[in-house]
Amino acid sequence: MVKFSDDVTQGVEKSAARAMLRAVGLKDEDFQKFQVGIVSAGNEVTPCNLTGPELSEHAKEGVNGDVSAGLIFSTIAVSDGISMGHEGMRASLVSREVIADSVELVMHAERFDGMVTIAGCDKSLPGMLMASARINRPAIFLYGGSSLPGEYKGKDISIVDVFEGIGALEKGLISEEELYEIECAACPGQGSCAGMFTANTMASVGEAIGMSLPGTASIQAEDKRLRKAAKETGDQLNYLLKNDLKPRDIMTKEAFHNAITTVLSLGGSTNAVLHLLAIAYEAKVDLTIDIFDELARDVPHLADMKPFGKYHMVDLDKIGGVPVVSKILLENKLIDPDCMTVTGKTVGENLENIEIPKDQDVVYFPDNPISKEGGLAILRGSLSPNGSVVKVAGIEIDTFKGPANVFDSEQEALDALFNNKINKGEVVVIRNEGPKGGPGMREMLQITAAMKGAGLGKDVLLITDGRFSGGTTGLCIGHVTPESFDNGPIAICETGDEISLDLKKRELNLNVDEDEIEKRLKKYTNPEPRYNSGVLNKYSKLVTGADKGAVTG
Repeated sequence: MVKFSDDVTQGVEKSAARAMLRAVGLKDEDFQKFQVGIVSAGNEVTPCNLTGPELSEHAKEGVNGDVSAGLIFSTIAVSDGISMGHEGMRASLVSREVIADSVELVMHAERFDGMVTIAGCDKSLPGMLMASARINRPAIFLYGGSSLPGEYKGKDISIVDVFEGIGALEKGLISEEELYEIECAACPGQGSCAGMFTANTMASVGEAIGMSLPGTASIQAEDKRLRKAAKETGDQLNYLLKNDLKPRDIMTKEAFHNAITTVLSLGGSTNAVLHLLAIAYEAKVDLTIDIFDELARDVPHLADMKPFGKYHMVDLDKIGGVPVVSKILLENKLIDPDCMTVTGKTVGENLENIEIPKDQDVVYFPDNPISKEGGLAILRGSLSPNGSVVKVAGIEIDTFKGPANVFDSEQEALDALFNNKINKGEVVVIRNEGPKGGPGMREMLQITAAMKGAGLGKDVLLITDGRFSGGTTGLCIGHVTPESFDNGPIAICETGDEISLDLKKRELNLNVDEDEIEKRLKKYTNPEPRYNSGVLNKYSKLVTGADKGAVTG
């Protein structure tokens, strides 16, 4: 393999570079070894990435030895939970691109031969996998761990319960004191949100696609096993270096299908569609949104996980974690056993000794699933010609029809909800929140949770060119493409227009004559951009549509 680090460690002309490296602790013998970057999104901004610095040290211990010398660096992270429901959320998806770019830049400049990547929250996970695929030097991923659920009045709760509590308070269903008690109990410690929300979904992806050591996706952030796993992850990077096993050798088209199948069986986050498309783009794998729906027709929904089910990630961990889910899928010929993984073994070889516990109800079996079809669906029709995404897990209806109640931003919709201007039977349309038009494709847990908390979760259909939290439940359709800013039909939808949903047919339609739609689109002009400078302006000019993964190229 090419030893990139020779660019900074070999030859008299590299004396200055070696002098700098001596200052950070490297010695003569280290200059003959592989140089390894150990990168985390560790920070105190969010509990999701609190473990990053500590895990980096353990990973470095595993890396360091006769083969490699490890050096730690870091990247940014944005807390979705903290930035939710206000202008700050526009930065969230953008941060995924910044994370991937920043890791690439350090790897390119410092000439590291390989890397260990560590991340906890929603965008740092796919950002690390995107960077690994783009750079394509030996790499391995470690999840920073999930949190334990909180407890309130004898029930397990999470951050989603706080957002739902806000809506309940506005409708007078709970008191301010009760909301305060929920707030204080929801996040008991470090780690990513406890349910099968976006972070735990993407951690499961990291394992299912072959980029993480088996069993590491479900370990809690405060568990001592995670520190051991970090050291083992660092040590395994040495194997990858010695054998020149690179991310694109692992993240093949078949591996992506395995990952999608796993997400569908877990009832994972809709954000997985966006992120897997982006990772595939970097891995140079031809992946479209249609494959999610094709696989969903044949992959049953098996895991009874929050936000719609009973259990959190800790409960999945207790029965054996993602490997148990993978073994069930393998035994039913739903995943490819021949895909290579970072262990140096195939998926099938990794799962040979995995036993499936029978006396549990966290994960069901294909002969008696929660649902015969996977937890996500792709919809098309006159309102979303290029596709849209819905989490069907937990939805009890197949059809919905009603008049549109149209808003030009999430905040407008929230104000309407709190002023009793959203009614049962309506289709709430939120536009100008796509990747370009937002910019940043805001996540809308604030409005979806508030609607559920207000008792409207089953009686109102929400449609947007933005996206949703992994904690969102109910009748919510996101990623509508083309987005409003790209002259998609959502741009010209008017209050009172009839909209219909048919999940079985996978259709989302604006029931307005085609001629009228064309007439409106010809007259339509985009609103003025929200940002005329800075990173959000730059992002809006570069980003693709959600159906392409919202990548910046």
